[in-house]
Amino acid sequence: MSDGMEALRRDYLVADLEEVVRSAGVTGTLVVQARQTTQETEWLSGIAAQSELIRGVVGWAPLASSNAARELERLAELPKLRGMRHVLHDEPDPFYMLREDFNRGIEQLKAYGLRYDVLIFERHLPQTIEFVDRHPNQIFIVDHIAKPRICNGELSPWREKLQELALRPNVYCKVSGMVTEAKWNSWTEQELTPYFEIVFEAFTPQRTMFGSDWPVMTLASTYRDWAALVRRTISKFSPDEQERVLGGSAAEAYGI
Repeated sequence: MSDGMEALRRDYLVADLEEVVRSAGVTGTLVVQARQTTQETEWLSGIAAQSELIRGVVGWAPLASSNAARELERLAELPKLRGMRHVLHDEPDPFYMLREDFNRGIEQLKAYGLRYDVLIFERHLPQTIEFVDRHPNQIFIVDHIAKPRICNGELSPWREKLQELALRPNVYCKVSGMVTEAKWNSWTEQELTPYFEIVFEAFTPQRTMFGSDWPVMTLASTYRDWAALVRRTISKFSPDEQERVLGGSAAEAYGI
């Protein structure tokens, strides 16, 4: 963690999550991996099994390993496991998602009913499109709207590449992680509006879902304020469309 992230240097547990989601009117959530270990995946599943609030887990498995099949078979038995994620944007190789060994691991996810969360920066979108096209029957969820350069107010080429990716019907998008891509202490709702509009136009409410990126998002906002902002943003949608964004799309994408 870099300077300025001191607030994250502590444990965040289920009791903390219950407190912040209660204030935001959220009744169910998924938890997503932060460390690339199967031990964390097992731990997340263990706490999810004891919590009515946690509806699913997105964990991690060594998908590029020769042991991927054996590990997936074992992990798939864990309670509430719904998907996998790898921190692609931290890999030194920007084309990691195109590696043959990694793709062999991705090919095995569907057999276990597991989805895949795509964690990338804007600059990874071209190769992500190629990656997704290799797996037309796999459900993908783009995390944090692919992290555009909100801090600089830039829309292109993120907009065009995200629109192209959204043409794939097996891809969903999570509106989350936006405030931490802006200037933490000075972002405005108006600054985020163009990014929301592009995402909803590209994916429609049918394939867009609310996400928080909690607790990382606490560097720039509170859970309650972020949830309120998203609700204001989608207030122009029909009741059915709002329901899709606030729960229906996630339930469909993750099979919960």
